[in-house]
Amino acid sequence: MKNAATMEVAAVLGAGTMGHGIAQVCAQAGFQVRLYDVAEEPLARGLAGIERMLGKAVEKGKLPAGEAAAVRARICGVTDLAEACAGCDLVIEAVPEREELKREVLAAAETAAGPEALLATNTSSLPVSRIAEALARPERFLGLHFFNPVPVMVLLEIVTGERTAPATVACARALAARLGKEAIVVRDAPGFASSRLGLALGLEAIRMVEEEVASPADIDRAMELGYRHPMGPLRLTDLVGLDVRLGIAEHLARTLGPRFEPPELLRRMVAEGLLGKKAGRGFYDWD
Repeated sequence: MKNAATMEVAAVLGAGTMGHGIAQVCAQAGFQVRLYDVAEEPLARGLAGIERMLGKAVEKGKLPAGEAAAVRARICGVTDLAEACAGCDLVIEAVPEREELKREVLAAAETAAGPEALLATNTSSLPVSRIAEALARPERFLGLHFFNPVPVMVLLEIVTGERTAPATVACARALAARLGKEAIVVRDAPGFASSRLGLALGLEAIRMVEEEVASPADIDRAMELGYRHPMGPLRLTDLVGLDVRLGIAEHLARTLGPRFEPPELLRRMVAEGLLGKKAGRGFYDWD
């Protein structure tokens, strides 16, 4: 395995909200990036998302136009998994939060990438050690949990599996620094650190809406002004996706007990398609 400073080629598997953000920060750190998805349509949406984020960065004066163009030029879209991973130094999986899908994708990626690649999953709650059971070299695998929007959020949660080698963790720490992220290292426990704490606050906020304690805007304002949170828990839930939060809550309720049981309001909103920003409506109207 190369050290983080000499890695050159990265594959990001999944061009959704998290995947295309991860691809962008890797390209900004100098990687040649292959962004993979199963079909042209989701891949095109992911590449368009990168264009929008880079455009906003240029408009706000955070990135020179020439540098933004160079970043975009370092990213190519691919719909063949083996082609995406061949010869890569780094593979980051960001497919939907289904354990069997992640195991299947990562096993195929490991075969295509070869024995020297560092493999990672961007899961926000699934057991890293169980995903690693599908791999021939679990010592080179760990969790790299990025936060949305990836180009803006500084935190990177490094999740160590039962068989993750110390050298792999050290490489991940150096990689985080190269990507401009602040890393924390956590053990592979349900919900890790960030999802578990963030979800506990988010679920209680949803219960407060359900019980008509206050409006979503006022609940969020309480945390933003009273506790200096940059974003309230309900606006954050809209940004993450209510369906994503529901899936994490159901997983943590199974593993940690009833304190993470999803509120009925959350279930109902997901059933009605009120998924947050990506659907146009959640606790807020994003249209």
